[in-house]
Amino acid sequence: MLRRLDGVLHGDYRSFFRGCGLDLAELREYQPGDDVRHIDWNVTARLQTPYRREFHEDRDITAWFLVDLSRSLDFQGKHAIATGCVAVLARLFAARGNRVGALLYGSRVETVIPARSGRQHVLHLLHRMTQPVEGGARATRLAELLAGAAPLLKRRSMVFVVSDFISEPGWQQPLAHFARRHDVVAVRVSDPLESELPDLGIVTVRDEETGEELEIDTHDPAFRARLLAMQADAAAAIRMALQSAGVELLELSAGEDLLASLLRFARLRRRK
Repeated sequence: MLRRLDGVLHGDYRSFFRGCGLDLAELREYQPGDDVRHIDWNVTARLQTPYRREFHEDRDITAWFLVDLSRSLDFQGKHAIATGCVAVLARLFAARGNRVGALLYGSRVETVIPARSGRQHVLHLLHRMTQPVEGGARATRLAELLAGAAPLLKRRSMVFVVSDFISEPGWQQPLAHFARRHDVVAVRVSDPLESELPDLGIVTVRDEETGEELEIDTHDPAFRARLLAMQADAAAAIRMALQSAGVELLELSAGEDLLASLLRFARLRRRK
């Protein structure tokens, strides 16, 4: 995949980051906390609403990966697609001399990988992602991951929050705070098997994060329908929370073509 990356994504690289360069990327309404130096006063006067300019980034950039490796990610293909996504994007940025860093979260912030450039650094990052996380059963708290990252990001950066967003509440507000200062993309990973249970009769399932066990009847069509509806409602709630936080959403599902999904996202960003 990485060999295909340079040729396929080369033209879409700039679509992933918008910053303070020379080429105008878009005009958008001014939000509290935005830099007033970027207000377009001509458009503001014409529309009677404050608008600011955003530009394609010309200087070197730093990409940070805030990666949720909690036990709910260790399900079928979710961990694999999360690792693949980080591999592709980190390689994309580092190959052009930019720095990449990461925070890896298990039951807490397990590892901080400082932002550096180079192929060996990317390989080191990916190696750390494949190592088992420490700690016992504990519900995910994405707010802790975001709090751990806040003091490290001194300058405007590209931030990818990679998670299934199965977490205790409290992460939406710190994520919105990040989005006001950085270019944030939420990468939501999922696996269809989470809602499409095989018909195995009565089985005992265990919540890997809390340790809670429950006996379910996978042969019961009513139960299967309820599970599917619950998963759809949860996914819709996550999408709404991310939209409210003002971040862009990249959804990746196990079994889908990762590179095709990234290309669609980059091209959609460019059109926007």
